Amino acid sequence: MLNENAKESRTIDGTMYLPGIVGLNNIKANDYCNVVLQSLCHVKPLRDYFLREEKYADIKRPPGDVNFLIVQRFGELMRKLWNPRNFKAHVSPHEMLQAVVLCSKKQFQITEQGDPVMFLSWFLNAMHKALNGTKKRNSSIINKTFMGSMKVFTKKIEDKDVLSEEESEETTFLYLTCDLPPTPLFKNELMENIIPQVNLYTLLSKFNGINEREYKTYKDNFLKRYEVTSLPPFLILYIQRFTKNTFFVEKNPTIVNFPITGVDIGEAFNIGSACYDLIANIVHEGQHRGGTWRMQMFHKATNTWYELQDLHVKEILPQMLTLTEPYIQIYQKSDLK
Repeated sequence: MLNENAKESRTIDGTMYLPGIVGLNNIKANDYCNVVLQSLCHVKPLRDYFLREEKYADIKRPPGDVNFLIVQRFGELMRKLWNPRNFKAHVSPHEMLQAVVLCSKKQFQITEQGDPVMFLSWFLNAMHKALNGTKKRNSSIINKTFMGSMKVFTKKIEDKDVLSEEESEETTFLYLTCDLPPTPLFKNELMENIIPQVNLYTLLSKFNGINEREYKTYKDNFLKRYEVTSLPPFLILYIQRFTKNTFFVEKNPTIVNFPITGVDIGEAFNIGSACYDLIANIVHEGQHRGGTWRMQMFHKATNTWYELQDLHVKEILPQMLTLTEPYIQIYQKSDLK
């Protein structure tokens, strides 16, 4: 069992490494892809599925369809990352990234920086389709692992604050978007910028079915509330740090206070107790332009957290996670083996 195997492997030059905890080459500007791929490679159902090629070898695709290439390349990358006889503590994601460039029709490049959440969203949906997935929960390993459901309630704001009748629709999600509170415009008495803090449970209250938020389009205003009705085995949270205004992209530096284990997400959503543990944390450092991406992952067999930034791998204390600026987090249900 990989989750229980704490045995190190030896590289050609004699240094030791843990299979799965290996760096990925940064070819030019693909660290935004690397952090997502490394995170997904530590989601147990995905890992166990893609390590065994026979699980998806017989999937039929239309002639000339190139999209199945990302499934094959992701499987190859997974097997390289977890190979105890790789003889090196890093792996090149080149073939995987070439498939991404091809299948995304150059939407995602390896020569210019991109957004990890846009890549994650595209990648999960593209993999789901390539595996012949449908809208049903068990139609692909992607939906089975990450898909939850919610109700969305909408009221249109008519003239003079008159509200239309509320409408509701059932929908599904592969990740939840959490909105950070706006950063304060004022400095404190020492004329230093105040870095605000917010609790994770406050961010999650957006989905408790009670709190309403106003949304504006170019011609209409709406009040919406969201009610999560079922949670997936692995929950992905996207913490929206970047906002575009007319001239530039602004980064919100708000610190999110979050527990690492025993996060009762079900209670936050008013759907009964459902505890989760953090397994991967993608963080951004620096300004929007020129900033870097790194990720932190939990290695269950050694009960240790590691930080990976391209080729660099180091052990970290769990307390270090809460000092970062999280962007994407993956939580696993606590009762999953």
